[in-house]
Amino acid sequence: MKAMLRRTLLANSSWYRCLCTKATLRRSIAFCASYSHRRDMHEETKIKIPDFSQEFKGMDPSFPCLTEQAPRSSIFGVDPVYSKVNSGYKTFLYGQQFEFKYNGGVIPQLQVAYETWGDLNDAKDNVVLLCSGLSASSHAKSHPENPTPGWWESFIGPGCALDTDKFFIICCNNLGGCYGSSGPSSMNPVHAVVGASLGGMVSLDAAALFPDRVGRVVTISACAQSHPASIALRYVQRRVLMSDPNWNNGFYYDGRYPRLGMKHAREVATITYRSGTEWQQRFGRKRIDDPQTISPNLCPEFEIESYLDYQGDSFCVKYDPNSLLYISKAMDLFDLGEGFNSLVEGMARIQCPTLVLGVQSDVLFPVTQQREIEALLKEALS
Repeated sequence: MKAMLRRTLLANSSWYRCLCTKATLRRSIAFCASYSHRRDMHEETKIKIPDFSQEFKGMDPSFPCLTEQAPRSSIFGVDPVYSKVNSGYKTFLYGQQFEFKYNGGVIPQLQVAYETWGDLNDAKDNVVLLCSGLSASSHAKSHPENPTPGWWESFIGPGCALDTDKFFIICCNNLGGCYGSSGPSSMNPVHAVVGASLGGMVSLDAAALFPDRVGRVVTISACAQSHPASIALRYVQRRVLMSDPNWNNGFYYDGRYPRLGMKHAREVATITYRSGTEWQQRFGRKRIDDPQTISPNLCPEFEIESYLDYQGDSFCVKYDPNSLLYISKAMDLFDLGEGFNSLVEGMARIQCPTLVLGVQSDVLFPVTQQREIEALLKEALS
């Protein structure tokens, strides 16, 4: 009897997949008992399997947000747009061997991609070096060679914070970035070094490494050394990206692009750019559709989910995954106190006036870290 019951249960896939009710179980046992009795009387009697699918509704998994990825992948997956950005910037070729800090890495020469705004004066002392964040290019503002609005479009220009009537603005790509490599290309002192996030970290480092060449520093949402919370968040982003099979240990250039890994890594990163209070003010619990007209599902249902989905899709093909991984790791390793007895001693190398700015809603570089920079600089000068 038990063996027959097991065979009956396995024969019906709907039963095997779903949780059963006591009433349905009783009917099944009764059916098996009835069949056993009939089998003794009529061996040739055919079994009619009950249609349990009528007992359970709404159990079939449906994930339209996943099946819809196919057409997106055909558009974005194998043709990243960052590979098409090959104009609008100038290049400087550092023709000597360049040595990396770790693993004994060496490249025979270094090419620096950069863009400029304003005019260099005769004394060559009005230069402002603008350092970009992790995923930004050198295109901070539009210009005739590239009229597309830049990532700091409103901050650069006549009468703006970076006044092109007064200053000669240079923005370089980060070393290892997919739009070029960064580094100062002039031996003359610069009026100021400005940057946000990774750019702010580079600004502080430039002032520490070249105290005689950097006249001022403006650092926005940066840190003197990466904190555990920031390291943890970037670690999760990297793991999400590396879990995409198409990443293939970094060898994807002649294969399938790790689009989903990049998309989901960006979604994680986007969460860190705002605070919980700001998310509440901006989205609250707003739904994409009227909850009365659609049943809950595992695809984007709230506006905040749709926003993250959009941010992931719009970014995932704009930046090289390997660049994201290694520059992100470089941010984790950043420590102005490395090689010194203390962080204060390392910060003491910064001799120029420094403006430290922070954003209240920033999770990755909270205001507490900006106050730490201020306190360290004051202690170093005391």
